[in-house]
Amino acid sequence: MKNPTENTGIIEVAAAVLQRPDNSFLLAQRPPDKIWAGYWEFPGGKIELGETAHDALVRELREELGIEVKTAYPWLTRVFTYPHATVRLHFFRVTEWTGELHPHEGQQFSWQYPGKVIVDPILPANAPILRALELPAVYAISNVAELGIEPFLVRLQARLDAGLRLVQLREKNLHGGELRELALRVVKLAHARGTRVLLNGDAALAQEVGADGVQLTAAQLAELTERPAVDWCAASCHSAEELLRAQALGCDFALLSPVLPTQSHPGAPHLGWENFAAIASGSSMPVYALGGLTPGDMQLAWKHGAYGIALLRQAWGS
Repeated sequence: MKNPTENTGIIEVAAAVLQRPDNSFLLAQRPPDKIWAGYWEFPGGKIELGETAHDALVRELREELGIEVKTAYPWLTRVFTYPHATVRLHFFRVTEWTGELHPHEGQQFSWQYPGKVIVDPILPANAPILRALELPAVYAISNVAELGIEPFLVRLQARLDAGLRLVQLREKNLHGGELRELALRVVKLAHARGTRVLLNGDAALAQEVGADGVQLTAAQLAELTERPAVDWCAASCHSAEELLRAQALGCDFALLSPVLPTQSHPGAPHLGWENFAAIASGSSMPVYALGGLTPGDMQLAWKHGAYGIALLRQAWGS
């Protein structure tokens, strides 16, 4: 792994998103003797010469919080310019540790929940990270083409009741009034459970039916010069170039596919986990792994830098 400190002119920082099973995460308040005193941030610190970002994370959490990291997944990388310096934040999601939290530097701690952060002020570099944490680990893609409308809606209701919180309506075989009617029904069911719905490729229809956003196709991603005016905007990507394009457009997250061979495209080229990791590494926005995956692949996806997994057939069971 490349040593992050080899780049000059930018302060390299390892930052931890400590997450408990109830999905809460830890924020720490900067002590009075530091710049930006009183601001809340994710715990971490500077990467020293000769350290990897992971090494620095482990050391900083031991020194700053008194805990030993057991499981940490690479996540987002964010570059931000403050008046005094430019920092590159290497974020990890830390899901397992030992020891009791202890403020070795006298700072305050607070457990917060996605979308319900009540401490203030937050360091400016962390705003997109807080937004990203509102996303669930599973992104389900509709499969009306194979199931039929009514059977799909029955399975959607069951998955919503079981906790599904992000759905993409992607039905290339439906158009006009039929697609609009289905979209209205999906949005109504989903919003009753607090679940977000994105429509594939049609921002205007998404706005019309009250959906939460749009999933841009790769073709749209190449053509657009500005982000659609929706709350949540995602992009379908298949290469490093497309992922960079999605970041430049200001998308909130991306799908990167296909990771593994798929039933719909047997024999077609696929990325494999190592290529997925190489492309997703350093992304400033969450990347979902898509293609040939099952719910049991979640931890494998996390280890390779994915935020979560997107499922088509596997999302709806039998």
